[in-house]
Amino acid sequence: MLYCGLDLSRKRIDFHLLDVDGRVVEVGAVGADGDALAGLARRVGVHGLPVLAAVESMNGARFVHDELERHGWEVLVADAAKVRGFAPVACKTDKVDARVLAELAQKALVPAIWLPGLEVRGARERARFRLHLVRHRVSLKNRIHQTLVSFGVPCPVSDMFGVQGRERLERLQLPDPWAGTVQASLRLLDDLAVEIDSIERELRELGADHPYVPLLTTVPGIAWVLGYTIAAEIGDIHRFATPAKLAGYSGLCPRVYQSGASDRRGPISKTGPKYLRWALLEATTHACRHPAYNERYQRTKTRLGRQRGPKVAQIDLARRLSHAVWHMLTRNQPFAPAGATPALAA
Repeated sequence: MLYCGLDLSRKRIDFHLLDVDGRVVEVGAVGADGDALAGLARRVGVHGLPVLAAVESMNGARFVHDELERHGWEVLVADAAKVRGFAPVACKTDKVDARVLAELAQKALVPAIWLPGLEVRGARERARFRLHLVRHRVSLKNRIHQTLVSFGVPCPVSDMFGVQGRERLERLQLPDPWAGTVQASLRLLDDLAVEIDSIERELRELGADHPYVPLLTTVPGIAWVLGYTIAAEIGDIHRFATPAKLAGYSGLCPRVYQSGASDRRGPISKTGPKYLRWALLEATTHACRHPAYNERYQRTKTRLGRQRGPKVAQIDLARRLSHAVWHMLTRNQPFAPAGATPALAA
């Protein structure tokens, strides 16, 4: 068996190859493309031994994983933060990183992460791209409102981008270049609306066939868009042994600092996919009014005061929602909080 550590950068991949006894077989670098990886596989293949490789989790690591597995390698994608904890070094270079990964692979200490399949990755991309377009739409609307405020134009309608609001925007007499900016922004908003509607139709069709989405939409505050996003970000619920594991994966748990008798809690860790964390926090805006959570939300908010209370109460509620999601998906049951009345659980 050979053990290979790979450090990926934009233009090249540094590799460090060890044998089963930890002796250096070869050190070098190749290009960060499919042909270069195929050449590396042929180059290492002359030894006639199976290869276990490790590459840090970063943009492009999945491509390296897929390409080398086609050539018969076993490739592990390592958690970058945990690798630094395993092997802190004073001099951090690409060559050193590759050597550290090779040594971790040789000692069977690679902190490998779970890799989603193509179907899960596709679902994530659809949900994330929709959110990307929605944020662009919000940014354009805010820019138009900022322009109107700059020229003292009032907004007498509830929705400046509805029928009446668009008519007022068309009649506005603004100096150049602000008039052109507003008109260009309106055209972009129309284009974004078409793209977002198309993606949402696709998500609705795919969500109807997803085993998790119908269950998730029974949770207070989660409609089908958030349900599809949460389902895509979770992937396979059975990879989380406990609800606390899912909450930790979402990055909603506080950091813990312990030393002797000292035990302190810091801000939330924000590890894991930020889109899952966003979806759970978004769901709390409606879930905080649900009978199952309203009392706890109000109690936490009041206890911590006006400055910190609302935010901490929202995070606490998002954590509880992640626990509820775990129980629902592992048991294949709709939302039913403990102690709920039959009418509430229905």
